[in-house]
Amino acid sequence: MQLSKRIQEMQFSPIRKLVPFGEEAKKRGVKIYHLNIGQPDIKTPETFMEAVKKYDDKVLKYATSPGLDSLIDSFITYYKEWNIDFDKDEIIITNGGSEAIMFALLAICDAGDEVIIPEPFYTNYNGFSAVAGTNVVPFLTKAENGFHLPAKEEITSKITNKTRAIMVSNPGNPTGVVYTKEELRLLADICKEHDLYLIADEVYREFVYDGEEYTSALFLEDIRDRVILIDSVSKRYSACGARIGLVASKNKVLMNEIMKLAQSRLCVPTIEQVGCANLINTPKSYFDEVLNEYEERRNILHKKLSEMPGVICEKPKGAFYVVAKLPIESGEDFAKWLLTDFSLDNKTVMVAPAEGFYATEGLGKNEIRISYCLNTKDLEDAMNILAIALEKYRNL
Repeated sequence: MQLSKRIQEMQFSPIRKLVPFGEEAKKRGVKIYHLNIGQPDIKTPETFMEAVKKYDDKVLKYATSPGLDSLIDSFITYYKEWNIDFDKDEIIITNGGSEAIMFALLAICDAGDEVIIPEPFYTNYNGFSAVAGTNVVPFLTKAENGFHLPAKEEITSKITNKTRAIMVSNPGNPTGVVYTKEELRLLADICKEHDLYLIADEVYREFVYDGEEYTSALFLEDIRDRVILIDSVSKRYSACGARIGLVASKNKVLMNEIMKLAQSRLCVPTIEQVGCANLINTPKSYFDEVLNEYEERRNILHKKLSEMPGVICEKPKGAFYVVAKLPIESGEDFAKWLLTDFSLDNKTVMVAPAEGFYATEGLGKNEIRISYCLNTKDLEDAMNILAIALEKYRNL
C-alpha cells in the first residue's frame, strides 16, 4: 500500500527520538534526568482547577469554533497588560500553539510556497510546514553570537517570489535568544519591503531574564496588519496538557479566512477552555516566583556549561533552553551513549541532539539542546553528571 510523500518527508521529533533508549535505561534501574524536553515542573495555578471543578453543565457541549467568549475575553485582558489591544474577532482559540502555526501556514501559503526561519528553530516548524506543503528556507544564526539575527543581506538573500513569511520564536526555542528592538525593527522593514507576513511565536514572553526589555512584534505599529501572533498557555502557566493556544492578528481579512479552518475542526475542548479562562485571575506573584526560579536555573546551567572545557554557550536571555556546542563530532551519538553506555551512581541525563533543530544538512552535529525545567537541586546534579560524562566520552 502506498503512503503519501507528505508523511514520508515529515521528520520524527528529534526531541523524542531517543525515548526508547531512555526507557531501556529505566528498565535497567538507571535514573534519568530529563534535560531533553520543555515540560515545566512548576505547579499549574490553582485558578485552572478551581474553574474546572465548578463546571456543572449537564451536557458537555461543543464550544464555538473561535473559542469560548470567556476565554477570548481573558486573553484580551491579558494582552492589555502588555499594551496590546485586540478585538474579539482578531483572536481564535486553537489546540495549543501547534494548531495555531498550522492555521497560519495554511492560510497564507500555497503548496510550494516558502517561509524563511532563523535556524536552529523549533523542530515542529518543519513538521507543520511539511503538512501545509510549505518549504522551510533557513538562514543561519550562530552560538558564538548568542543566536542573534545576522545582517539584513543574509536574510533577504533567502527571499524569492515564493516567500510568504518570516517566522520567528521570540524568546527562542531552542536557543533562548531574546531579540532586541532593533532586530524586530529589521524584520519589520524586510516584511514591508518584500510584502511578507511575520509569524511571531511568542509563547515564552514571560521568560526574559537579567532585566532585559521584551519587544513583541505587535509593538511595531506599522506592520501590525502583517503580524500573525502565535501564543499558548502551556509554558506561561505550566499547563502543557491543557492544549490551549491561539492565533491572533489585527488583519481582520486574514482572521476571517482562518475561521474556515477553525470551523472545519469544529472546536477546541470545552473543559480546558473553561479552566484556562480563569487563569487570568492568577496572582501576579506567581509570575514573579516562576521567573526568579527559572533565572536561577539558567544561572546554574550556564555556569556549569562554562566550566566544561571546549563547550561554547552564550548565556541565554529567555525561555528555558540553551543550545551548547560541544567539543565532539556527534551530539546524537553522545546523547544516545548517555542512555546506553553511561551512568554515574546509577544516574544519567537525556539531552536533545541539536542537529534536528536545523534544516540545513550537516549543521548542528556537535550541538545539543538542554532544557532547564528541573528543580535547582536536580539540575545541579544533572549538570555535574553531564560534565563527567562529556570528559569520559571524549577520552573513549
